[in-house]
Amino acid sequence: MLSAFKSIPTYMDYKGQKLAEQIFQGIILVSAVIGFIYGLFIQQFGWTVYIMLAGFTVSCFLTLPPWPMYRKNPLKWQPAVPEASGENRDKPQENQKKKKHK
Repeated sequence: MLSAFKSIPTYMDYKGQKLAEQIFQGIILVSAVIGFIYGLFIQQFGWTVYIMLAGFTVSCFLTLPPWPMYRKNPLKWQPAVPEASGENRDKPQENQKKKKHK
């Protein structure tokens, strides 16, 4: 059961994060304007809040999961540098402390 959850990708690239933020803000803004106008027209503030909450719910559904449209530009990592074997594995600061000056 847990292996099925491990196969689900959980990341977004930087351009995907920017796109998700723009979609989120756009939906919130549109729902706020529609809710305000509708609430003003029927003179009920409650409908304004309901429309805002609906917009928030839709925007969360569209932007919180890492949909494939947010993973189109993965980062290209540099290959790992192999470690030097054996001799100098200490940190540079420790090497300097061990040396004695004459």
